[in-house]
Amino acid sequence: MADEFDERLKNWVGSTIQGVKLSLAAPETTKAGRGVGLYLLELIQSPMPSTNRRPPLQLTLRYLVTVWSDKPEDGHQILVDLMFAAMENKDFQVELEPIPLTVWTAFGVPPQPSFVLRVPLRRERPETDAKLVRGPLKIHSSPMMAFHGLLLGPGDMPLSDCRVEVPALGLSASTDHKGRFYFPGVPAAGPKKLLVKAKGRELPVSSEDNHPDSRAPLVVHFSLMEE
Repeated sequence: MADEFDERLKNWVGSTIQGVKLSLAAPETTKAGRGVGLYLLELIQSPMPSTNRRPPLQLTLRYLVTVWSDKPEDGHQILVDLMFAAMENKDFQVELEPIPLTVWTAFGVPPQPSFVLRVPLRRERPETDAKLVRGPLKIHSSPMMAFHGLLLGPGDMPLSDCRVEVPALGLSASTDHKGRFYFPGVPAAGPKKLLVKAKGRELPVSSEDNHPDSRAPLVVHFSLMEE
């Protein structure tokens, strides 16, 4: 894919500037003739667009564009013509900030007239196959009812200001001064999985029965071990 895109970019340069050589290698100190260098500096991941379909993968490629010519003024003209052509291309973006000296030092060449060309690269992804719906949608609902509980510690002492959660439903309640806790509505069908948090400790509790009557709560015994 990258080879194909490099070739497209080289074709764009060739159609913009006639009679030049093209190179994808790093910049060099001297070259004979006249030509354009397209060195891939960096690949940057671009954010995926918001869409109802499977979004494509997107990258931004940053190319360092340099030129060479036996005549300096000819090289300058080639660079300017390429910059204007890139600015007119809606898919390209031109960076005019100076290339850091450390980049040229890494190449082992003196600073040269140049610019950075940002080019988008996009790869479409096939849609995932959805399973065929062979019948009407069926929605199963469960009646809701109140749930009462009582939290007792050692010696059946009520534990107050303790937290009781129903993690699956995102519900929580605190015990009162008599150790009582209450949820106004939980599904009547299926087990109720609770998580009791007291004194820095946690106790998972599961109840198969419903406890809608405050006179017959779920009694939870939480025997705390002293430090």
